[in-house]
Amino acid sequence: MSIGILLITHNGLGQQLLDTAAGILGNAPLRIEAIGVTDTCDPDQVSGAAGRLCSELDQGDGVLVLTDLFGSTPSNIAVRLLEEHRVLVLAGVNVPMLVRIFNYPSLSLEELGDKANSGARDGVILTPGKKAS
Repeated sequence: MSIGILLITHNGLGQQLLDTAAGILGNAPLRIEAIGVTDTCDPDQVSGAAGRLCSELDQGDGVLVLTDLFGSTPSNIAVRLLEEHRVLVLAGVNVPMLVRIFNYPSLSLEELGDKANSGARDGVILTPGKKAS
């Protein structure tokens, strides 16, 4: 199996997250692309580009689409992909999510979506400090 990964985020955040996760692990074992959405871009044009990238990334097993903020323009563009492509959309992309994804490149789309979701949640840790007196 080979799942494609598409990051649709504000500005260059997706590419920065991708570069960071790949740097930690030494590579990115899946086909992956990132689209940065700026405040001056036309969402319809970005949506078209995202659709074309989905078609390129999908080797028959689907595409996991990751976005940074649910309800934002990048997220809304990602959700549009559900209409015409075999995708799962997951909001809240972070480095732990990407590292988890890269460690399980042979999973199905649904399984990889579950791993991504758990990686994001498990990677956010609150370390309590001293209580104020």
